[in-house]
Amino acid sequence: MLTGRYHLILTTDGRPSMHGWWGSEATAGDKFTEWVGDWGRPGARVTLVDEETGTVLTTWPEGS
Repeated sequence: MLTGRYHLILTTDGRPSMHGWWGSEATAGDKFTEWVGDWGRPGARVTLVDEETGTVLTTWPEGS
């Protein structure tokens, strides 16, 4: 269930493996950094999306 505007997605080998939703962009940005630190490895991708506008705000690795 969607509980916030900012959706964070971790995919591993092309499959979603973890999701999070936050109402604050600042909090979601902090979580993005945390997830990259915790889960960033070859085959992983972390994406932050503004669900209200459909805009991808940032991805790791960059440009992926």
